[in-house]
Amino acid sequence: MKRTIAVVTSSRADYSHLYWPLKDLAAHPDVDLKLIVLAAHLSPEYGMTIREIESDGFHIASCIECLLSSDSDVGMAKTLGLAVLGLTDTLAQMRPDILLLIADRYEMLAPASVALTLRIPMAHIEGGEISEGAIDDAVRNALTKMAHIHFTSTDTARARVISMGEEPWRVHRAGAPSLDHLRRSTLLTREQLEHELRTTLARTITVVAYHPVTLLKNSTDEADAMFTALETLPSQIIFCFPNADAGSHGLMVRIQAFCDTHPDAHLFVNLPAITYWSLLREATALVGNSSSGIMEAASFACPVVNVGMRQQGRERGPNILDADPTVDSIRAQLELAHQPDFLKSLRSMKNIYGDGHAAERIVNTLIKMPLEGLLRKRAQPIPTELFWR
Repeated sequence: MKRTIAVVTSSRADYSHLYWPLKDLAAHPDVDLKLIVLAAHLSPEYGMTIREIESDGFHIASCIECLLSSDSDVGMAKTLGLAVLGLTDTLAQMRPDILLLIADRYEMLAPASVALTLRIPMAHIEGGEISEGAIDDAVRNALTKMAHIHFTSTDTARARVISMGEEPWRVHRAGAPSLDHLRRSTLLTREQLEHELRTTLARTITVVAYHPVTLLKNSTDEADAMFTALETLPSQIIFCFPNADAGSHGLMVRIQAFCDTHPDAHLFVNLPAITYWSLLREATALVGNSSSGIMEAASFACPVVNVGMRQQGRERGPNILDADPTVDSIRAQLELAHQPDFLKSLRSMKNIYGDGHAAERIVNTLIKMPLEGLLRKRAQPIPTELFWR
């Protein structure tokens, strides 16, 4: 019998990571893939990225309308509630053998909560990482404790998941599946990229990927310094849309205003994975607080000025230049990012997040993992040094 594996995707960010696992699952003769699409994928504000999924040839088993057009934490909470309601009916009818989730978006708490109550085993990709400045950190850890199979990106992340009390046989170091694009996808040439972006690329290109810092009361406080620092940057600037979090609408307005007064600045609502990867290959630097700066940019030895607290604690390569959310700090790190000695030091760097074979490891495990007893997680011994004396 085929094994039914359901996969949830909520945004362009997680879809770019899931692309190759989805391709391999869809092609496997022993898998009945059920793709569930929700949240930002169905939003015109965020580019209706469901069309990209459809154009990639995937059959969508269910669409869940749940994202409120809101710019507040209340909107995020209500979106989560609507997702739970929609997913309850979908998963109760579908009853997959395994539900596959990825990363740390708050929407992922909805399918995890529903699957937990319906006794559906869960697999989780990219647990064990750290992002101290966002609610993503708590979401990721919650998903880890609810999941029954774990696929981590690094050895350190695997060790951290095990330290959380997960049985070692459940925890697999697969690598980040987004890096499979570098090995298995054909990136665009510079000319093809210019055609795709409908703009002429300059000699120096700064990509900006900045998202709300969801642990702050005002989630865009740290953005002020970044926009000021960018004002005098002698570079073409390409902005990517922020995530659908509280404060994202305010960021969109500021980005558009910046582009309106800077002829060499451009905003793109949605960049498909191959286009984004190709842009990173051409970029002189990336500025912002996106995990893509830490996980994907390293594959091109692209200098990254990581601003503020959002990604604090995440493993990183030597291409990362951490900046405080002040104008002087950001400008100083931008200057360092273009120094010949710094660029020379990155030539032999390797990406610690994987080797481009994550999808095959993930799919192979999902196919072979025995389902009997998977739901019952056994408590691990507590190290004696932790006892109070």
